[in-house]
Amino acid sequence: MRILIVEDDTQTADFICKGLRQTGHTVDHADNGADGLHLALTEEYDVLVLDRMLPELDGLSIIKTIRDKGLKTPALILSALGDVDHRVEGLEAGGDDYLVKPYAFSELLARLQALVRRIQPEQAETQLQVGDLTMNLIKHQVTRAGEVINLQPREFTLLEVLMRHTNEVVTRTMLLEKVWDYHFDPQTNVIDVHISRLRNKIDKGFDTSLLRTVRGAGYMIHDPQTA
Repeated sequence: MRILIVEDDTQTADFICKGLRQTGHTVDHADNGADGLHLALTEEYDVLVLDRMLPELDGLSIIKTIRDKGLKTPALILSALGDVDHRVEGLEAGGDDYLVKPYAFSELLARLQALVRRIQPEQAETQLQVGDLTMNLIKHQVTRAGEVINLQPREFTLLEVLMRHTNEVVTRTMLLEKVWDYHFDPQTNVIDVHISRLRNKIDKGFDTSLLRTVRGAGYMIHDPQTA
């Protein structure tokens, strides 16, 4: 899943983002309501997680705005305000679920997965396909020609980013931002190491290589069925 977290408390945001990334999901984070609204309207996400009380623009206002603009991305509200009236207010504002702080990460993850499963089939993207390579986003499983490929969470996220840009060059900068959350180049070979491991897992032993290095530019998943 690609998830947007809008949370101004640094410790809470770090906890959520780290946990979601360790389970193989792609996460963007905004620490105020204005930036959160901008990301929600300009980027594509499977689900939104919003704190209710935020600087600049509160979580319920964000949800009301995106619903008014026709955006149906499911939204989970996080709040320390947990009485019935507050929960009802959040759901009536357009939220799809309401989780009261404190909470267990396992419950947060389960609720996010349930929200994505509830989306109408035409709206939910549950599978990515390139040639005989298939990624099931719900089961978190990758197969090629029916053979299960075991990937580490970071490898899964890396492959997801590449498959979402099939036949497009994905630059090192894009990978650093989307997979490692680096907004600068740390001058390490972390990308090269993970690309090498991923290539061995998805291409080794198969007649057609899907993962390509575009010298001086980045990397690409090539669909062999295209010209």
